[in-house]
Amino acid sequence: MALFSRTPKAKKEETQAVAPVASKPVSALVTSSVLIKPHITEKAGLLSQKGVYTFEVRQDATEASVVRAVALAYKVAPIRASFAPIRSKKIFARGRRGEMGGGKKAYVYLPKGQTIEFI
Repeated sequence: MALFSRTPKAKKEETQAVAPVASKPVSALVTSSVLIKPHITEKAGLLSQKGVYTFEVRQDATEASVVRAVALAYKVAPIRASFAPIRSKKIFARGRRGEMGGGKKAYVYLPKGQTIEFI
């Protein structure tokens, strides 16, 4: 018998129970991996009256992933999403200099009649 034979080995057990990957539901995993938090400002409040909601999202988030995450988290059907950068800001507090990190925010457009409640 050759040491490196190319014949496939028999599988040990075909019917092994697969352990769940995480204890959170699938919707919580999707939303927590894309949405960070709602971006609540005065401008965001004015836009929400027109059906546009603002969220802070991960840097690698795409339009499809944001739309899917908002749909799962808030039980609405978004039309589309667009993105804008959040610039980093230089700060000076208590004699120390630093920088507040920036990020990415998403504007999520909902059809008329649908709203999202932030508590």
